[in-house]
Amino acid sequence: MKPKKNPKKDLNKNRGLYFIAGLALVMLLAYVALEWKTYEKNSIYIGSIDVPDDNIEEEPAIFQLKTPPPPQPIAPPVIEVVDDEKDVIEDEIISSETNQEEEVVKVEDIIVEDIDIVEEVDFIRIEEAPIFPGCEKASDKKACFQEKMKEHIRKNFRYPEPAQEMGIQGRVSTMFVIQKDGSISDIRFRGPDPLLEKEAQRIIGKLPKMTPGKQQNKSVRVSFVQPIIFKLN
Repeated sequence: MKPKKNPKKDLNKNRGLYFIAGLALVMLLAYVALEWKTYEKNSIYIGSIDVPDDNIEEEPAIFQLKTPPPPQPIAPPVIEVVDDEKDVIEDEIISSETNQEEEVVKVEDIIVEDIDIVEEVDFIRIEEAPIFPGCEKASDKKACFQEKMKEHIRKNFRYPEPAQEMGIQGRVSTMFVIQKDGSISDIRFRGPDPLLEKEAQRIIGKLPKMTPGKQQNKSVRVSFVQPIIFKLN
């Protein structure tokens, strides 16, 4: 019996080949669809450049040095010279009345001694004050002496730097003696701190030689007190 279908037109003859070809075509279309890329009209794609790590320039580290604030300026010292304020010691008044119970001394028993003047007199009580150089023709030599003392202190004054840094200030009382030959000696001082005392001693030690003071027309030692005030603004 002859077959009704034409063997040349049998579709099942190359079915495996068609299947493989179709599968390859589908895979090709899927690959193309996955790899398809679209770009904006105005954008330009330049690709990517791989740069090795060795060629990458690192950003330098910047350290800002903070400068300390300038030191606070030290306030300039203020010199204040105080006039001689030593109190005058009043003489003690002794009663001259005789007591009847006391034994009367005979005239022959009285020994008369030579009376000498006092060796040292305070500046306030001196009859003829010592003459500071430059006060020879002054009418009031005591006032001129005190004014010259102030000028001498202002001229030679130096506030000790350690005392300024520590804020030390106060009053230093100085006392010295003008000898019979006009030289300065026996410098004594008392103050709140040794730094100020040392400076006061240095100032008084630079006093010039003077004309000595006189009591009863004789040269005597004259004591003088001069306060010096160290003050910071």
